[in-house]
Amino acid sequence: MTGPPRDPVPFREAFRVWVQVALQSFGGPAGQIAVMHRILVEEKRWVSESRFLHALNYCMLLPGPEAQQLATYIGWLLNRTPGGLAAGILFVVPGVLAILGLSILYAGYRDVAFVSGLFFGLKPAVMAVVVEAVVRIGRRALKNDILVGIAALAFIAIFFLEVPFPLIVAGAGLAGWLGGRLVPEKFSTAPAPGAASTGEDLPVADSQVHRVRPSLARSLRITAVCLVLWIGPLLALLALLGPEHAIVQEGIFFSKAAVVTFGGAYAVLAYIGQQAVETYGWLGPGEMLDGLGLAETTPGPLIMVVQFVGFLGAYRHPGGLDPLLAGVLGSLVTTWVTFVPCFLWIFLGAPSIEALRGNRALSSALTGITAAVVGVILNLAVWFALHTLFNEVEEVRRGGLRLLVPVWSTLDPAVLVLAIGAFLALFRWKIGMLKTLAASAAAGLLWWLVARGDLP
Repeated sequence: MTGPPRDPVPFREAFRVWVQVALQSFGGPAGQIAVMHRILVEEKRWVSESRFLHALNYCMLLPGPEAQQLATYIGWLLNRTPGGLAAGILFVVPGVLAILGLSILYAGYRDVAFVSGLFFGLKPAVMAVVVEAVVRIGRRALKNDILVGIAALAFIAIFFLEVPFPLIVAGAGLAGWLGGRLVPEKFSTAPAPGAASTGEDLPVADSQVHRVRPSLARSLRITAVCLVLWIGPLLALLALLGPEHAIVQEGIFFSKAAVVTFGGAYAVLAYIGQQAVETYGWLGPGEMLDGLGLAETTPGPLIMVVQFVGFLGAYRHPGGLDPLLAGVLGSLVTTWVTFVPCFLWIFLGAPSIEALRGNRALSSALTGITAAVVGVILNLAVWFALHTLFNEVEEVRRGGLRLLVPVWSTLDPAVLVLAIGAFLALFRWKIGMLKTLAASAAAGLLWWLVARGDLP
């Protein structure tokens, strides 16, 4: 009689690594994916290059934050459901705590020089982290000129033509499927020279990772549990507070948003911002960008900006509750309904995706999607860089193209200097991401206090 299969990595050791990943998950999806790649593939070598990209491709097809879902997927591969829960939850905990604390400061003490100075210094460093992540992932994913071309077309489509992300994914998948039939050597999933091996020399070989056979009974069980966890708290709040309370409205609205957020946080921020400002009146027009700044400079997914929106909306519309209590509840409810669906998508779909991993047609299609993802991440990097270096960026439309044109007179010299220093630290001196972020934050804080005359 044999017992249950042993996990390829001890849960305690994996837990420690997921804490490490969570604390380093700055820089939006590009930076977070790069952190996981560096730790899990290059340093720990717990999963192979091809399996990491296979999981990433699936997560890019899902609504919600792809980096958090990728962590959940790999945690599930290594330690079954407990591993997936630990990886996914730990990935957001530092960001939840940071955003909650900063939201309280923002609501009560908007003009805090210390906080403003830290953000001022962090943003240029985060920009450098994102660019470094694009370079790192691009080197490994774009192994030939055809894949480079797909990445370039994806960037043009989303940045200049505003093609919806699902269409880009569908086009890239079709291109990969056709390419796999016509020029299969160009769409091979074999690792590039110098990449981590995919063979049995891995301390955790691919043949040892956790597997579950897909079944209808399992799917129904997981769906039922996740739906109860997702909808149950909303029904309880509805009974306690009534349908018009801001917290209930936030829970319903962000539950809907959780199933339409394809393409990452930036793809849905315009929709969320418009609804939160114009329809519900939860916050002002400029405050959405402030929330994005908080999310960009704290660990965790960029979609954590919804927690900021949830806090302010409930704080300003407490409906009989203490404003601070209402804000905290709104913040937590918004976060809950945003991330519970992520676990549903992974636990429900990952076994089927794993079962199809050896399918050549699917692998070729996912290789095409991988290339397109690099272009999409580059789009995020360019968008972030423009809005970091310039105080004003105009949107110009000419001949069917959307152009983001910076107002050169609004270039911030101090931000430019900090950005150059961060790029040198990462690319030339290679001092590491956390040291770069810390140094840039300290320099930005000093400059902010000196420029405003707040030093004693």
